[in-house]
Amino acid sequence: MSALKCDHCLLSFPERDAVRDAVDGQEKVFCCSGCRGVFRLIHGEGLDEFYRRREGWTPGPPEEAELTTAPFLASVRREGDGEEMSIHLSGIRCASCIWLIERYLSRVEGIKEISVNYATHRARIRWTFGRVSLEAVLARIKSLGYIPRPYATSQVEENLEREKRDLLVRFGTASFFSMQLMLYTTALYAGYFQGIEPLYKKVFEVIAAFLAAPVMFYCGYPFLKNTARGLGNRAFTMDTLVFLGSFSAYAYSIGALFTGGEVYFDTSAMIITLILLGRYMEAGAKSRATQTISSLFSLQSKEARLLKAGGNGAVTVPVSSLKPGDRLEVIPGEKIPIDSTVIGGNSEVNEAMITGEAMPVGKERGGEVFGGTLNLSGRLLIEVKRTAGDTVLARIIRAVEDAQARKAPLQKTADRVVGWFVPAIIGISIATFFFRLAGASGATAALMNAISVVVIACPCALGLATPLAVFIGSSSLSSKGILVKGGDIIESVARSDFVCFDKTGTLTAGTPSLIKVFPYGTEKQTLHVLAASLEKYSGHSIAKAIRKGVEDCDLCSVEAFRAHPGRGVEGVREGVRLAAGNIPFLESLGVVIGEGGEKDFLSLSAGGDTVTGFAVGKEFKGWFVISDELRPEAPAVIESVKRLGRRVGLLTGDQRAVAENIGERAGIPVVDAEVLPLEKAARIRQFKESGRRVVMVGDGINDAPALTEADVGVAFGNATDVAIESAGVVLMRNDLRLVPAMIALSGKTLAVIRQNLFWAFSYNIIAIPLAVSGMIHPILSAAFMASSSLIVVGNSLRLRRMKMDENRAGRKSPDRR
Repeated sequence: MSALKCDHCLLSFPERDAVRDAVDGQEKVFCCSGCRGVFRLIHGEGLDEFYRRREGWTPGPPEEAELTTAPFLASVRREGDGEEMSIHLSGIRCASCIWLIERYLSRVEGIKEISVNYATHRARIRWTFGRVSLEAVLARIKSLGYIPRPYATSQVEENLEREKRDLLVRFGTASFFSMQLMLYTTALYAGYFQGIEPLYKKVFEVIAAFLAAPVMFYCGYPFLKNTARGLGNRAFTMDTLVFLGSFSAYAYSIGALFTGGEVYFDTSAMIITLILLGRYMEAGAKSRATQTISSLFSLQSKEARLLKAGGNGAVTVPVSSLKPGDRLEVIPGEKIPIDSTVIGGNSEVNEAMITGEAMPVGKERGGEVFGGTLNLSGRLLIEVKRTAGDTVLARIIRAVEDAQARKAPLQKTADRVVGWFVPAIIGISIATFFFRLAGASGATAALMNAISVVVIACPCALGLATPLAVFIGSSSLSSKGILVKGGDIIESVARSDFVCFDKTGTLTAGTPSLIKVFPYGTEKQTLHVLAASLEKYSGHSIAKAIRKGVEDCDLCSVEAFRAHPGRGVEGVREGVRLAAGNIPFLESLGVVIGEGGEKDFLSLSAGGDTVTGFAVGKEFKGWFVISDELRPEAPAVIESVKRLGRRVGLLTGDQRAVAENIGERAGIPVVDAEVLPLEKAARIRQFKESGRRVVMVGDGINDAPALTEADVGVAFGNATDVAIESAGVVLMRNDLRLVPAMIALSGKTLAVIRQNLFWAFSYNIIAIPLAVSGMIHPILSAAFMASSSLIVVGNSLRLRRMKMDENRAGRKSPDRR
């Protein structure tokens, strides 16, 4: 019985099993109903180009698997009006699969972005909430014959380990056969100079051909496959150069066996062997660079102890099933499973894996605990605050992944160069061959020259120069508690020349305390209760200071609360407006402070404390004096930032007397005070228009516009969610010394990138003309090319060994002012 081939998956199968269908008047045969369904879907969507594009396709029908949404819920993140998810796709067989998935899903209404990584088979999908559902997204993927699975770093590690194992086996095989080959090649070289019997010469050449064959066609198969795929897609890669160089030498030597010329099997084998050595070492560097994400993933708990209703015991449940409000039990020695609030018990928690701070942190009722941290000494009862996909640890992992995926501007330049580099080298090689052939050189010398040109060129060094440094640099930063959201951010920090600091919670400790209540015609306690009742709806640090000392049961009910960022708050109690804030805000509401009140204000604020006024209706009732101490490390940090060549400024909405006092004590010469949130952004814009490259460091909601406007926004991990989302850098430890450390390591990363690019460009500028001139043999070309990539790898790995202590952070660099 004759065999048929499936029109979708290319699997050969007996004719009796055929599933036939008519498509546009033509009969199509399929090995199963699944292939027929996928073919009809692809054809109906007008994506038949998929079948013309695919290269290296592995025959076989699509996978079948039951699909439920439950395992994916923890991977879905809400961002504004959209949702985002990272998943692993099973069933991808070639690069055309990526093309098909991206084209098909991008046509779905509501899907805003889809990108699939061919190396890891990881897909990142973003869609508009309410316009398309998670179920619909997963169903669309499955309808193409690919099975979505929850994404885990273990899959990435498996891919890297699989790549390393494959490269090691191929390199080991190539080394073994190349060593045997060189024994016979050495004899042939000796015979060339001292004479050899024709019979022995022919025998040695045939043995050399057989020894070179497995190196060429097994060890070099990835280069052959990628070259064929590239030609099919009209794209040239580094593999194209390697294959053309080695195969040209091999094919020429096979012809020489029959024509009596000299053979160069050693050249074809050694080119592949040396390139495989370089690739194996590159894979090892990538594997080491991913250890940060792997270690972060390992911190995530899989299960939690959920308290039963009534508190009678606990049951173990998956962390992915938890939702805000669930109550959990954590015993000593267990990881905190998810971000939560302590509702019972007290203990010490090791938060080093999140903040980088080695000392345990005490936790009691009302305290916040983070998923992935370790409960050390006591039993805790906690209430879930966030879902598994939105924990601080999950956000850290996403930030590190994004940082390693986003390209620095210098990388975009390198990518453009690599795009035309390979075709240009092929053109130069062909021109070299014909030029040498037309001259005094023979065909053999001309071919060796051409092969040298192809092999010595190194787009790999150009391609690795920036991404590997960014990859390792961002990992090193994150291990110290500095989350940088992209390679472009690292470059922007390194190029910055002006650093603006917010005051409250940034230069100051962020824990202001109420030190005095100064009433007018009202009992001090009554005034305090009224102000605390209004401020209970605000999350500002000043509001928290005013609320301290007033019991919740004493607070009054306030309606129509409204916050005016940078100015004050207002609300209504029993039909009368209450207001608290600075003088311009109160006066804008018609409150008359009076000459005596203003004199008291000047007296109370003279010591650098913040003074907030309070009014009932249009009647001014008194002042609240709040003190927020300057961080003890602030003056040294400002001095370190200056030594790193940056100008420093203070940008705050606080009163001028307070701001100038803090600025003087911290050593900041440029102070802008009483600035509203949008005015902060406008000031940052003015700095940028004057030619400054600005870093803004802040932590509050009112800092969000400025953080977004700055070239780089920096927020602390305990900042408001709005500030963190607006920032390009998040400092996970509440330590101002991380700012100069961030600048120092970003500068080091940029320096390494520049060194890598300088080496890569210089190498090619020098080496290619030498190869064209015939001064370098192809074997030496392969060695030089592999060495070039390894130098870039080694230079990038220096970032892992950089210690970000205060001395390094404060080391003097050229003044850019």
